[in-house]
Amino acid sequence: MSVSGSFEPLRSESIEEYGAEATLYRHTRTGAEVMSVRVDDENKVFGITFRTPPPDHTGIAHILEHCVLCGSRSYPTKEPFVELLKGSLQTFLNAFTYPDKTCYPVASQNLQDFYNLIDVYLDAVFYPLLTVEAFEQEGWHYELEAPDQPLSFKGVVFNEMKGVYSSPDSVLIEQAQHSLFPDTVYGLDSGGDPSRIPDLTHDQLVAFHRRFYHPSNSRIWFYGDDDPQKRLEYLEPWLSAFEARHPDSDVPLQKPFDAPRRMEHRYRTDDPHAKSFVALNWALPSPTDAQSALHATILAHILIGTPASPLRKALIDSGLGEDLCGCGLETHARQMFFSTGLKGVEPRRCGEVEALARRTLERLASEGIEAATVESSLNTVEFTLRENNTGSYPRGLSLMLRSLTSWLYGGDPFAPLLFAKPLADVRARWASGEPFFEKLVRAWLLDNPHHTVLTLHADPELGRQLDEAEKRRLDEARAGLTEDQLRELAAHTAALKARQTAPDDPAALAKIPRLSVKDLPRRNKNIPTAKLIVAKARALHHDIFTNGIFYLDVALNVRALSPGQLPYVPLLGRCLLETGTTREDFVALQQRIGSRTGGIVPRTFSSIVRETDSGTVWLVLRGKALDAQAADLIDILRDVLFHARLDLKTRIRQLAAEEKARLESDLIPSGHRFAALRARALYNESDYAAERMGGVSYLVFLRNLIAEIDANWPAVADALENIRSLLLNRRTMIFNVTCSADTWTKVEPLLEEWIDSIPERPDRRPPWPLNAAPAFEGLAVPATVHYVAKVYDLRVGAHAFRGSDLVAARFLRNGYLWERVRMRGGAYGAFCSLDHRSGLVTFSSYRDPNLRETIEVFDQAAEFLKQIELDKNEMEKAIIGAIGDLDQHMLPDARGYAALCRWLANDPEPFRQRMREEILDAHVDDFRLLGEALRQAREYGRVAAVGSESSLSSVVGSSITRVL
Repeated sequence: MSVSGSFEPLRSESIEEYGAEATLYRHTRTGAEVMSVRVDDENKVFGITFRTPPPDHTGIAHILEHCVLCGSRSYPTKEPFVELLKGSLQTFLNAFTYPDKTCYPVASQNLQDFYNLIDVYLDAVFYPLLTVEAFEQEGWHYELEAPDQPLSFKGVVFNEMKGVYSSPDSVLIEQAQHSLFPDTVYGLDSGGDPSRIPDLTHDQLVAFHRRFYHPSNSRIWFYGDDDPQKRLEYLEPWLSAFEARHPDSDVPLQKPFDAPRRMEHRYRTDDPHAKSFVALNWALPSPTDAQSALHATILAHILIGTPASPLRKALIDSGLGEDLCGCGLETHARQMFFSTGLKGVEPRRCGEVEALARRTLERLASEGIEAATVESSLNTVEFTLRENNTGSYPRGLSLMLRSLTSWLYGGDPFAPLLFAKPLADVRARWASGEPFFEKLVRAWLLDNPHHTVLTLHADPELGRQLDEAEKRRLDEARAGLTEDQLRELAAHTAALKARQTAPDDPAALAKIPRLSVKDLPRRNKNIPTAKLIVAKARALHHDIFTNGIFYLDVALNVRALSPGQLPYVPLLGRCLLETGTTREDFVALQQRIGSRTGGIVPRTFSSIVRETDSGTVWLVLRGKALDAQAADLIDILRDVLFHARLDLKTRIRQLAAEEKARLESDLIPSGHRFAALRARALYNESDYAAERMGGVSYLVFLRNLIAEIDANWPAVADALENIRSLLLNRRTMIFNVTCSADTWTKVEPLLEEWIDSIPERPDRRPPWPLNAAPAFEGLAVPATVHYVAKVYDLRVGAHAFRGSDLVAARFLRNGYLWERVRMRGGAYGAFCSLDHRSGLVTFSSYRDPNLRETIEVFDQAAEFLKQIELDKNEMEKAIIGAIGDLDQHMLPDARGYAALCRWLANDPEPFRQRMREEILDAHVDDFRLLGEALRQAREYGRVAAVGSESSLSSVVGSSITRVL
């Protein structure tokens, strides 16, 4: 049978919203469905998805996702996935487990690389080795160092989920889903409950794969500018190796509740005064009805999408809590649900949250939603859908996941992508006077009995109870082993660790397809940049095709501030946009931003200036609008910078409380970031500022600031006004514009008129003294795993940066650290980053059961590099991977912003070209030079670790700061 006969075309559509042509096929032999999307996008995406409903809480689908990528029939290495990370130009390479499905997506801008990735992934999902060793490493196993040592649990997913269960926000979202759908797969934890993961057996894992990982149970996605016919020709032999079958993977609907339900759960904390979370949760229609999904998206934005949204504003204004909680609208499931509420609630006042939410919703349904709020949300949702700005995430992957919300459950895979007509219909119905969204509030929320109220209370005893339960289980397991079995288990532990660090068979490694260095371009892709002076201010223009969108970044120079003023900066960024102006309150301002632009967000940027000791630190307001609305965007930016209300005590206290709550929520899920910021903080001005504006120092500042607002508000208001005055200086500001040349011609006079009204002041740079700090600092949180960071300053040994250093650092991350910290140590992640501007190398680990051992691994990296022997193939892989990092795909706004950051940090194109050539010409001797530099820096390195106070105190001593 010809390839064309092997695939039955079911339907074709022109998706004008994204300039794409798409065809849905069914593979005639197996029934596999294939969506082939042809679009002018060089960042090509492939994905294969299986419905994988879990039978229990053991995390079987999640652990299988990990194990599938640990060797396959054609690629029998320990982890082909890691080999791809080492030596591919991939722009995305990962896998995700959802509550009911598992996705395996890849992306690349290089056609050959793209098909290499697909080849390894298809072999992995259809023909994985699924060895016992992979199951033990990725899932769980008993670890015993010696017969007389204590028994412990180890495993990557086991430790990942212990980290998840340490985060109350994660626990809340998981329990909210369970509460609404208790009788379906959504009442189970597909990621795995740490207390249940050790119930899973290897035989169960293999049987689960055999049942669900089959073409008949798959949805396959292609997207990009490659040949659609070749996609089918490539797929045919993979699929035709199987016979059709019915995998029985249907995901049933939850029977609707007759009445709302209320439930309470606990979260672990060390703070006896910690407050509660209250989440209100509603089951909504199935997202297979794409029209309902669009309606729900707009409604969720109306209710909680901006600081001025009526439900969000009512909750925050009440003072009952510090910030919203819940996941908002969840559409990636067989049944949508909406979840919102408050965190930081006094336990005695939890009942007031539900009453307030219902009163607010009743008012909206009865009295109507303000027209400006609806118009703003309609415009924002439409702009977001049309722009499809996914940041560093491939656009094709975003569309795949959106299509799956209907396709996976037997619905129309095109409908979630064809939003123009349904959106126009909504607009028309609303414009006609129909109380469209008021009806949805009534039907979906107020009169919906399929509704739960979940309260999560702090329990300082819970952690101890869980730890004791785990210890009892281990003690019972150990007591059931004979002396001979204990010796066998210790020997098995040693054998597993030996296998984890043993090199793969070179012949097996050679089978993994990859590019050659000679396939890589030797020239960088330059970003067009015109350096201009507009009304005596510096401006950059990037003439890039943006599909009719005007991007404007307004950069304010933070280096003008004193150290004490630094922590105010991120809060000020929010104040400028979220307090309103002297001409309109913040609700009206948010409505204006939503209806006339694509949004404005504050960001901070900090970097050392290359070849100097100076930091370049900025607060950037990043705005975007349709070209025709560029004047509106400029007007709004002018208003917020000149006239934002910085004298509103209640509103600014709310923003400070929200910032505090968000940092506290991020501490455990992102502990590695806080540890790395803290460890780097006192090496240079840039990292000092970054930690003061986004690390533990910022959290401490916010806690103190809230008390200061209550006790001495005039001083706080004066501080904010003074900072605005210092930053609003035409002489030091920079205006970064990304748009077509035609748009720039129209916009430049408007920009010049505005800039001409900005005051000029002297350029000041007060000193930022970098104080001494302990060599090892512990940051205590109620977590069962660690996040460890150590920083090495290459300048200690006068090491001169070369592009080859980036190759070596990447090799450490994807080779040495992966094997020793993740595979052998059981941590979920391990990283190595080298800042070529500052000379700092940062090692870090994520959801790590170890502490002292991980630091030793970091320190031993120097000797590893000094003694390394690499064959030509391994070196080529490392070089290719480093070039892939350098050539990451960027959307138009990201390209313009990257050019701005490079200019601010003194990374001119000649330097970047030299760096590229040094990467391409990297040699093993360069690795050894970096190893020697790390050895010299080792004893001067600084460590910061996030973890429980008890585990930190055994290593750190007295230098511990309790942050949660």
